[in-house]
Amino acid sequence: MQTELIKELNKVLKAFPQFWNGEELHRSMVSDAISQKQPEIIKALVANEKIRSVYGSDIDGILIFDFDKLCSLLKYKEYWANSFTKYRNKVGLTSNGKYLDYNSDVVLDFPFKDCVLEGGMTKEDHGKDEIYYNEVIARDEVDNLTSPKVLTNIIKHSNNEICENVVNFEENNNMIIKGNNLIALHSIKKRYSGKVKLIYIDPPYNTGSDSFKYNDKFNRATWLTFIKNRLEISKELLSIDGSIFISCDDSESHYLKVLCDSVFQEINFVCNVIWEKKFAPQNDAKWFSDNHDHILVYAKEKNLWRPNLLPRSAEMDARYKNIDNDPRGPWQSDNMTVKTYSKDYDYPIKTPSGKYVSPTKGRCWYTSKANMEKLIADNRVWFGESGGNVPRIKRFLSEVKDGMTPTTIWKHTEVGHNQDAKKEVNALNTDSGFSTPKPEKLIQRILHLGSNEGDLVLDFHLGSGTTAAVAHKMGRRYIGIEQMDYINEITVPRLQKVIEGEQGGISKDVNWQGGGSFVYAELMELNAYFVHEIQKAQSNEELEKLFAVMKTEAHLNYQVALENVLSAEYEVDGIFRKVAFSELELHEQKQLLIEILDKNQLYVNVSDMDDSDLNISESDKAFTRSFYGME
Repeated sequence: MQTELIKELNKVLKAFPQFWNGEELHRSMVSDAISQKQPEIIKALVANEKIRSVYGSDIDGILIFDFDKLCSLLKYKEYWANSFTKYRNKVGLTSNGKYLDYNSDVVLDFPFKDCVLEGGMTKEDHGKDEIYYNEVIARDEVDNLTSPKVLTNIIKHSNNEICENVVNFEENNNMIIKGNNLIALHSIKKRYSGKVKLIYIDPPYNTGSDSFKYNDKFNRATWLTFIKNRLEISKELLSIDGSIFISCDDSESHYLKVLCDSVFQEINFVCNVIWEKKFAPQNDAKWFSDNHDHILVYAKEKNLWRPNLLPRSAEMDARYKNIDNDPRGPWQSDNMTVKTYSKDYDYPIKTPSGKYVSPTKGRCWYTSKANMEKLIADNRVWFGESGGNVPRIKRFLSEVKDGMTPTTIWKHTEVGHNQDAKKEVNALNTDSGFSTPKPEKLIQRILHLGSNEGDLVLDFHLGSGTTAAVAHKMGRRYIGIEQMDYINEITVPRLQKVIEGEQGGISKDVNWQGGGSFVYAELMELNAYFVHEIQKAQSNEELEKLFAVMKTEAHLNYQVALENVLSAEYEVDGIFRKVAFSELELHEQKQLLIEILDKNQLYVNVSDMDDSDLNISESDKAFTRSFYGME
């Protein structure tokens, strides 16, 4: 099997016999012909729709064709060699777009790469570790990987009712999707592009304790690539006046900030919020007690986005008094001098008691003498109960903002802390195992600042479901994406309890009484099934039986030489050595079998939905068509 791009390129080149020696293509000759801009080959390449879509860009009706990238495809042996080790050791270090195989210079770069992810948010001690598999993927393979997927196992949850075999998607449906979040994000792009008002994510922090396991040399490059691929599609989903809030800690926050500056543009950076996640010092800390997390805030277009004001507290309003019975209501006084000195604003004022007062040395009044006289005449200046004090301006409660501008430091007393969050989750799910959930009050503040009732909220690292639960209680529409199996053990049951009117978290604050609904759906698995089964295997015998099934039912990497998979020679850490498959450690066997799977065939493409071999139910087909607007 070859990629569609390679097939189309071969089809075009078959018309030029001078480039061929039997079935072998002289790629250097083709590359030279392209570099020399030979008219016939240029015309043939540009005329091919697939090649033009990958390497061409239309700018105001003018086709710009990147022949250099096309030549790179011809040069790189990875796209042509018959080895199942095609993708090995390509983890992000390049120079001028060329991988280390081709250059001695090394710089950090982001190739077409993703992590095949078994896992979601940070989570420990719940059955098994989260596993991340590295793959470098060619451009046309990315197109296939990110194409819309078939939705299956659709269930609509509402109060005291669970409906299976749902066939119609309704515009206002809340959605919970199980599957790889990158692939799911691309699957929802057609329906939701430019419609999401707020995105909140709590991704893996890359601390070493969250099972984000890669080649140690490239751990950060790999993590950043993982995040980058998801942020890029997130930006497309955001509305023009939308925003994204991203939780992280000190481990990667500064690198994440630079990455976000690149994806969203530095001018759209709003702030770095400091959240006090612990209320007490950690006295056994080796250096400093880690008491805070970061929340990076970016707007899609900063000049069009403004946060909602925070509600005023009763304590704040209580500071306003009306000691002179002013008909305009309660007020508090404020200083009328400033440090920026102006001689014109330095003048004496006669108080009601007959005394004259002036600003302290080096300061002046903040307004002109004429305007000061108007303020005094309007009873907006307070001289104290004796009438002889330095004047202060009266600020009336009726004239202040309806709320207060948010600050960048969020105290645990305002938005909760980690222990609050654990109690909330555990109250709904026995022994959930989540070590770092977020409290509902924290998510409430984020949703209040960045969205309004009826707006669409997205969380594609859904975890225990806090974002969806809070969005539901606050009258927001929401989409949640999670890949781990606990979605059916923890997340969905939690949301069902929300619908039934559970009173934990923010429920009492917002007077939550229950109601509403959400639709649960899964990306229909193809090779993802085999990834799960390989990972679950406990012995060599299980893997051998599974491999026998894979040979006939799985979609293997087109470059796999199947007869070599169980041969005596293997590449281990970049070095070929003779070893029998049975001699490999169980984890090595798993890695090898996972490696030979075609990772852009993890889930069933919508384009293959009518394939009778897939046995897709009519109800799944109907819902999928409805979701993607195919009817």
